[in-house]
Amino acid sequence: MSATEGDGGFCPGAGITGVEDPPTFPDAADPLFNYSGSEQPSGSRGLLLLADGTRFEGSLFGSEEIAEGELVFTTGMCGYQESLTDPSFSGQVLTFTYPLLGNYGIHPGVSESSSVHPRGVVCRQHMTFPDHRNSIGSVHDLLVAHNVPGIEGIDTRALTRRVREHGTVLCVFGPAERVEEMENILEEMTPPDSDDLVAKVTCDKPRLLNPGALDASGKSLPRLAAIDCGVKYNILRELCSRFEVVWCPATITLEEIIRDWSPDALFASNGPGDPAHNGAATDARKTLAEAVRFGMPVMGICLGHQLMGLAAGLRTYKLRYGHRGSNQPVMDLETGRVHITSQNHGFAVEDPVQGMLAPHPSGVCSEPTENILGSEFRVRHVNSNDGTVEGLDVLDKPAFTIQFHPEASPGPHDASPLFDRFQNIVSDYLVRVEGQILSKDGGS
Repeated sequence: MSATEGDGGFCPGAGITGVEDPPTFPDAADPLFNYSGSEQPSGSRGLLLLADGTRFEGSLFGSEEIAEGELVFTTGMCGYQESLTDPSFSGQVLTFTYPLLGNYGIHPGVSESSSVHPRGVVCRQHMTFPDHRNSIGSVHDLLVAHNVPGIEGIDTRALTRRVREHGTVLCVFGPAERVEEMENILEEMTPPDSDDLVAKVTCDKPRLLNPGALDASGKSLPRLAAIDCGVKYNILRELCSRFEVVWCPATITLEEIIRDWSPDALFASNGPGDPAHNGAATDARKTLAEAVRFGMPVMGICLGHQLMGLAAGLRTYKLRYGHRGSNQPVMDLETGRVHITSQNHGFAVEDPVQGMLAPHPSGVCSEPTENILGSEFRVRHVNSNDGTVEGLDVLDKPAFTIQFHPEASPGPHDASPLFDRFQNIVSDYLVRVEGQILSKDGGS
């Protein structure tokens, strides 16, 4: 795999690290700049069909085609643009529980990727004419630009209660006159988790985002290899403000990373799908485990946390309805503090003592595996609502993971100091390594 320093991509942390003339940021909202505006939604009748036989009637917007996927819901009251462009929603039909969608429009520089990732959008009502000085279009415009269907007029309270009580479910929606076609699609549909979703959203090649990045004192920042399993832009912003970041595909090996980039630390990102899927996620898990055994500082977020759990010999399993929203309470077992966090995941790592908490009725879980980290671990964070594991610390190694999103895009910033914690871990590691080198030189 070729090493291409500064080739393409973007440098979201350039404004903080002092990098001049960073590459442009490929934003999902970019098509709206040269967009005269689509025609308003036709309001044609649509049907939402669930695999359990439930039907809802509504009105179509967006591309007004047929959408299929796993029906999930998010409880955030705002941040819909960030959710629509979050790669972790790949393969899913996203329901917004807040009754009004799109009231402040679509803004440049807010998207979390270059695409809209949900296969479809469900809401109570979407705003046809948003009102904000920075808006460059509506949610309808964004969905049309990315060929994603939407349906409104749905009783999202009843729909959410159904998912909460019975678990996430496969669904399809589209024009009412195509109901027979939708029924056939639903009958033959397979769960999106069976697809290699990480391979669909990861970057194609490694690239250095902010070459020559310096801290406030003019000292070079440590180099970090960020494994992209579906990384959000705001995570890269946070990393670029603290490190010189190499953005790497999920399929890259640790040998390639060290040979071509010589990083000081490694990061594993969020992403979609089943962490135990035998595809790009498995490649990322092997790289993560090798880095821990090598003694390199490692941090994982969301899917990266689940991959660490698998590498530690824990099972991962599908949650009944997942954690999606910006109001999830998480307790730090070391300090006793509770953080309100932003989350977006449908799988969890089993508790080593209590096992699988709040599992999906389907019983989807990974096979038992051995610990390949070369170290023991402890549970550091737990969800205060259902007790599920939210963070792991690797003992005797500079590595930890968290299930939630400290970059908070959208969401509260309670957990943002965890990026600083990782920065301090890397700094301490480099001081220790430098001391070992000086000690060897002095003794030779």
